[in-house]
Amino acid sequence: MKLSHLVLALLLLLPLPASAAVKVVATLPSLAAIAREVGGADATVESMLPPNIDPHFADAKPSLVVTLSRADLLVENGLELEIGWLPALVLQSRNAKLAQGANGRFDASTVVRRLEVPRGAVDRAQGDVHPGGNPHFLYDPRAAAAVARALATRLAAIDPTHAAGYQSRAAAMATELESFGRAQTAAFAALPAANRAVVTYHRSLIYLCDWLGLTSPISVEPRPGVAPNPAHVAKVLAQLKTLPKRVILQEEFYPTSTTSTLARLGSATLISIEGGTRFDKGKRYIDHLRAISAPILAALSR
Repeated sequence: MKLSHLVLALLLLLPLPASAAVKVVATLPSLAAIAREVGGADATVESMLPPNIDPHFADAKPSLVVTLSRADLLVENGLELEIGWLPALVLQSRNAKLAQGANGRFDASTVVRRLEVPRGAVDRAQGDVHPGGNPHFLYDPRAAAAVARALATRLAAIDPTHAAGYQSRAAAMATELESFGRAQTAAFAALPAANRAVVTYHRSLIYLCDWLGLTSPISVEPRPGVAPNPAHVAKVLAQLKTLPKRVILQEEFYPTSTTSTLARLGSATLISIEGGTRFDKGKRYIDHLRAISAPILAALSR
């Protein structure tokens, strides 16, 4: 290793000055919103992606290398959601703080309950299946509460001077999320069980369904990440017509040509789900959850 690179690596590992705000970079806007609320005035937070971009297929923009090179903490979703673009960016940033296992690398998936963990080997014939489990846990406030608490602990390790503030803000956020989560679970549970069946586009809403007590008997994609063919679309339409409340849920970054047709032919309501918190608009993470749950409850209650 060149002397200049060694010096840089050692400087990056030094503790923060007491007056410096922790520079947090989050891969996803919902993670950024959680980090901003936990970090408060003691942290600056940037999101690598906007909410309307599918995180599976984001562009590895060169500008993000500069962003990562200046970060004290990288907050990632994990479970290989960002595997197609994040590793190369971190490597190019040459930021020793963000190395795997370092305090400056926080994998949110390590602190949540994972759903759809495959049994046995995984291959491409199964579609876009993640070996560690379904990575879309940020649609569940219970998971986000766990992330907030764990993130506060990590921030406190990086910046002990402001540890009490991180812990206090995380506790308040987690309590609010858990209370909201229970209230919404109860509201959906008051509906007849048959009315809580919905059609989803991708298998990314499994945590949302688990939280709200919804069932999804069929998805528009025949397998995760595989575009629907005419035979499968016909099967979905037949299933949709059997539901007492015909509702299709689809994240905003997926194509709507097929689902719009299904909604028209099946006299169904197509609901566009926010892909992430409107972090760039100053929205809180709980605002994101409200924007998702309210129209679903309204559609199933009609």
